[in-house]
Amino acid sequence: MKYTRVTALAAIGVAATLSLTACGGDDSGKDSSSKSSSAASSAPTSASSSSTSEGGSKSEGGSGSGGSQAGNAASGSGKDTGAGAGTGSGTQGNGGKVTFCKTADLAIDAKDASPDKTEGRIDITMVNRGSTTCSATGFAGVDIKDADHTSSPIERGSAQPRITILKPGDAAVFDLAYKIDATGKSLASPTDILVTPPNETHTVSLKWPAGAGQIKGAYPDVQVYPTHTTD
Repeated sequence: MKYTRVTALAAIGVAATLSLTACGGDDSGKDSSSKSSSAASSAPTSASSSSTSEGGSKSEGGSGSGGSQAGNAASGSGKDTGAGAGTGSGTQGNGGKVTFCKTADLAIDAKDASPDKTEGRIDITMVNRGSTTCSATGFAGVDIKDADHTSSPIERGSAQPRITILKPGDAAVFDLAYKIDATGKSLASPTDILVTPPNETHTVSLKWPAGAGQIKGAYPDVQVYPTHTTD
C-alpha cells in the first residue's frame, strides 16, 4: 500500500512538473510573441519616422537650395537689368549719339525782328562754335531783367519742339513774342534777356535789342517758342 501511494504521489509530482513546464513554455512563447509583435510594430513606425525625417530634411534642403537659387537668380536678374540699362545708356552716350549743345560752345545774340508795329518779336540766334555736332532741340529758359533789377521768367508758347541738330557752324533760332504797347505807357522796362539753352544749366545775359517795341501788359504776357534751324 505504501509503495502504491508513493508511486501515485510520484506520478502526480511528475504531472505537476510537466504542467508547470508547459505553462512556463507558454508564457515564454507569449513574451517572445509579444516582444516580436512589439518590435514588428515599432520597427515600421521607426522606419516611417526615419523616412519622414529624412524626407523632411531633403525637402527642406531642396527648398532652401531652390529658394537660394531663385533669390540669386532674381538678384542676378536685377543686377543684369540695372547694369544693362546703365551700360546701354552709357553706350548710347559714348557711341556717337548726338549730345546737347553746351552754352560754352554757342555764340548767342538777340535782335529785334518785329514784323509790324503791333506784334513784337525778338529773335535769339545760337551758332554752334564747337567742334562736334550737337542738339539744341527744345525750349530755352528765358528770363527778362527789368530796369529795377528784378527778373521775370517767360512762359512757353503753345508750339511743339522740332528736332534741331547743329553741325559746327550751323545756327538755331528761337523767338520771344509779345504785343507792342503803342501808347508809350508800358510799365515794363526790359534791359537784359537771360538765356539758358535747351537742356543746359549755364546762362548768358544779352542786351534787350535797341529799337524793340515796348511790351504791352507785363512780362508774363511774353512767350518763348522752341528752337528751329535757320534753313
